[in-house]
Amino acid sequence: MKYAREIKVAILVILCGCLVYFGLYFLKGVNIFTQEYQYIGLFENVAGLTEQAPVYVRGYKVGQVDRIQYDFTKSQAFTVTISIHKDIVLSDSAQMRLVDDGLLGGKAIEVVVPAGELAHSTIYASGDTLPTTIVPGLLTSLQEGLIAKVDDAISNIDALVVKVNQQIGDSSLQQTLSNVEHMSADLSASARDIKKVAHDQLPGMVSNADSLLADAKVVVRDIQDANLSGTVARIDLTLDTVQSILTQKDGTLGLLLNDKQLYQHVDSTIVSLDHLVVDLKANPKRYVHFSLFGGKDKEKKSK
Repeated sequence: MKYAREIKVAILVILCGCLVYFGLYFLKGVNIFTQEYQYIGLFENVAGLTEQAPVYVRGYKVGQVDRIQYDFTKSQAFTVTISIHKDIVLSDSAQMRLVDDGLLGGKAIEVVVPAGELAHSTIYASGDTLPTTIVPGLLTSLQEGLIAKVDDAISNIDALVVKVNQQIGDSSLQQTLSNVEHMSADLSASARDIKKVAHDQLPGMVSNADSLLADAKVVVRDIQDANLSGTVARIDLTLDTVQSILTQKDGTLGLLLNDKQLYQHVDSTIVSLDHLVVDLKANPKRYVHFSLFGGKDKEKKSK
């Protein structure tokens, strides 16, 4: 029992070493209790892929990236080694893809395993090299689409500039610009004339208008000062007097207006005078021998 304490310390150190070893692999995402196969892929650009990046099959994590080695003397400079679960069998139609891992720009490996092809296909063994491809991410697609649209917009702007230059060089446009310039000069001259008229004649017009307004005020004041009510009263009194005269049957006007027999006599007298005038015009010789001073009597004496 002399070395019992030393043995306990050694066992404790060994246990701590095992815990550290398994803990590091656990933190790396490696399951040391599961056997895994390793496969290799060659890439021209890993686009930010790192070791311990996840490996997916149809969206399910089946392994991780073990190592990334590079040799820039080759076209496919990066050699990526992945490890996946042993129970996943890869046929010769399998493929290793470099894809985005989320929206934050991370990268991952996706192994494409076509369904229903294992029965008639060659099976990849651990350590074999798989064909690879790079799948553009969302940001890359947006950048490429944006760049393409910007290129199209620049092309359209160039074409527009060419057309504008052609239109500027056209003689009709030059004539139009010349006409616009003449119109602007005419408008400037008209504005100067209007300003001159406003400066020279407008004060006189304003003074005349002021005098007219003053006269109108005087007329209105005279009308207001006049005794309109008295004038109207006198007019009413005059009308009443005329009406009373016309309605009096004993007066001259009343008799003329109301005596029907007098009206008939006057009418018959006018008719007789009218017949006399007509006969005088028709037989003027009948009235030649008559005289207002007794001409007919002198004719009888001579006989």
